[in-house]
Amino acid sequence: MTDLRALDDYRLLGRSGLRVSPLSLGTMTFGSDWGWGADAAEARTIFDTYVDRGGNFIDTASAYTDGTSERFLGEFAADRRDSLVIATKYTMLRRPGDPNSGGNQRKSMVTSVEASLRNLNTDYLDLLYLHAWDYRTPVEEILRGMDDLVRSGKVLYVGISDAPAWQVSRMQAIADLRGWAPLIALQIEYNLVERTVERELVPMARELGLGVIPWSPLASGVLTGKYSRADLNVEVSADAAGTRRNVAASAGSLTERALGIAEVVREIAREAGYSPARVALAWVLRRPGVTSPIVGARTLDQLTDNLGALEVELSAEQWARLERASAVELGFPHDFLLRPMTQSVTFGDLKVEQRLPVG
Repeated sequence: MTDLRALDDYRLLGRSGLRVSPLSLGTMTFGSDWGWGADAAEARTIFDTYVDRGGNFIDTASAYTDGTSERFLGEFAADRRDSLVIATKYTMLRRPGDPNSGGNQRKSMVTSVEASLRNLNTDYLDLLYLHAWDYRTPVEEILRGMDDLVRSGKVLYVGISDAPAWQVSRMQAIADLRGWAPLIALQIEYNLVERTVERELVPMARELGLGVIPWSPLASGVLTGKYSRADLNVEVSADAAGTRRNVAASAGSLTERALGIAEVVREIAREAGYSPARVALAWVLRRPGVTSPIVGARTLDQLTDNLGALEVELSAEQWARLERASAVELGFPHDFLLRPMTQSVTFGDLKVEQRLPVG
């Protein structure tokens, strides 16, 4: 495992030569339009601190805080645009009532990219993600649309977020066979609470050359220890606006199991002299296949604490406790294939290197 100590200890993103910081700055918190983000002054301070410390990987999306996130970022990045890797996403509905202002189709893709270019005040996007799978658009339409954008120079690289593993692997195979722009990044929820991605998504990404970019590495703040069992009865809304507690609850991160994992994180953080956030982030940073977890901060103090995850050192016993507290069953066929009997009848006494699943 690479020993990382700073934001300018860069990693390659997937099967590309693109160099990115080991922690990405998430900007869904840029703008107070949804009721819980940072205002322009605080957002600017967060951005400047991240970049001044060597960070170059910035994550946003077309509809974050109703476009304010991209507009802030365009203003902040104006004098150092080419030194940054700016990633945005398309899919989210941008104009309620307009059926083609959201979704995975070409019209949504192209018009969203054009809007992002205007908001960001830039001529090109370093990385464009499909934001969420819509189960309606043919994969060839998506891939050809992405390839056209890359060939036009408006987009340099493409990736995908929040999609089934079998669709992503199918898309990567089609792109390779037809000579279209390949997917180089997979953005997924990945943290100590959400580890089911280790069944198919993470192994697929490692095999097919997609760098894993975890979002919500702190499980919507649950792993920082900010919530208790008294918060379990919160009323859940699907609206992004409101409180951060509502976001955590609606995302499924605020559960009895999650709070139990958070307690273990707190115990280990206390023993080792770190904050719980640093410990939880450090765990994600160590996972095979992970390139750059996204940290989203509403204050400078939060950002500074999160960046300290790069310096966390724990004992083997402490890492093992985190593993035990958060483990998930890989399910069939993974558990079956790793059983001693299956290994015995397949290999006998032979010693053959294995590509084991994550975990």
